[in-house]
Amino acid sequence: MFKKLNDKARKRLHRKVHIRKSVYGTAARPRLTVTRSNCNLYAQVIDDDEGVTLASISTLEKEFADLKATVEGAAKLGEAFGKRLHDKKITTVVFDRNGYLYHGVVKALADGTRKAGIIF
Repeated sequence: MFKKLNDKARKRLHRKVHIRKSVYGTAARPRLTVTRSNCNLYAQVIDDDEGVTLASISTLEKEFADLKATVEGAAKLGEAFGKRLHDKKITTVVFDRNGYLYHGVVKALADGTRKAGIIF
């Protein structure tokens, strides 16, 4: 499974699999997962019991198209996502960094979501 990837991608995928053994989202406390690329950021809240996505946000949406995949853009996206979660009555989540290091853009998105009142 990991053999055809370059070393950096293989290590991230290995971390992702290791993390997902313990991070699990329920209806009471869904899983907030973050995905990043060089140009865009994506976040979604997932109920793993039902296998459904409860809410999502990305920089591909029209209202966030001016945000870049930087620390400042991630913080703004996190605050907007926190407001979106409050509208759906979601107050606590489990954070899944998806194999990425908890630093920079991933940390900024998490801090922005916390600033909006979501409890991790």
